[in-house]
Amino acid sequence: MQFPAPPAPAFAAGQAAVTSSRLRYEDLTQDGRLLPVSMPYTLAGLWREVLDAHPSARLARGRGVVPLLTRMTLASTGAAIRVDEPVEATAGFELAHARDAAGEVSRLYLNCWADIRGASGRLFPPIAAGPLVLAGQLFAEHSFTRPFAPPDQRRVLRFESPGLPTVPEAHYVAPAAQTASELPDGAQWAGELAADPAEVCFGIDHTDSNQHVNSLVYIRVFLEGAQRHLAAAGRSYRVRSRVVDIAYRKPCFAGDRVRAHLRLFEAAGALGVAGHIAADGDAKPRCYVRVWLEP
Repeated sequence: MQFPAPPAPAFAAGQAAVTSSRLRYEDLTQDGRLLPVSMPYTLAGLWREVLDAHPSARLARGRGVVPLLTRMTLASTGAAIRVDEPVEATAGFELAHARDAAGEVSRLYLNCWADIRGASGRLFPPIAAGPLVLAGQLFAEHSFTRPFAPPDQRRVLRFESPGLPTVPEAHYVAPAAQTASELPDGAQWAGELAADPAEVCFGIDHTDSNQHVNSLVYIRVFLEGAQRHLAAAGRSYRVRSRVVDIAYRKPCFAGDRVRAHLRLFEAAGALGVAGHIAADGDAKPRCYVRVWLEP
């Protein structure tokens, strides 16, 4: 029950940190399992203690360059942890470049990884806090861009900032966004793609300081649609998300109306759902999503 994601590299000095944070009640299921949608919050320590002081952050602040989130793969281990104990995130990042068919630099990336550990146990029925156990892992792909520049000036192909290489040494081959809606290896489709009957109308509450709908909102929209899809298919909807793979193609804004389009898949007794989120009449989806589910 996994989706492909690049393994974490050996992080260079000054590009990783171990940080601690507190959980919210909504971060865990009723039996103490960490929800994938809760994992990105744990990167806050990496941003606060490492990335904010890195030359790439100074570049962003000074030249309007932003590392926009383009893909996340979030995997929960299923270990039960205590919501009233801190979690520890071991996180790091790497700058990388992509090249086109002609060998020219085509994009620059900020890629992040994190292992999230929590105190084993459960709040209720009570199991006393034990040693730290691996509760989840994440990979987050960010593409450098100038989002508020004219369209022909948005792509960033080189760094021009002290302390940064012109082109990062690491080479990264980003999978196409639509792969986040494809059938996983070894799985079979268990139904047809269907539009969720519920249309979602985004408001200001769905947005963040980047001036568009927050990246985690799309996961929640898709999971809500998945619950309705399971119920309509006569399947048990007493499930939770175990692994989420989401690729972002185009942002949504307050006032936009979208709906999820979903299709079930199965592999060796495990169940998942894949598809996309799009506005009615969209030529292309806003994002692609696939999720492994478990009871």
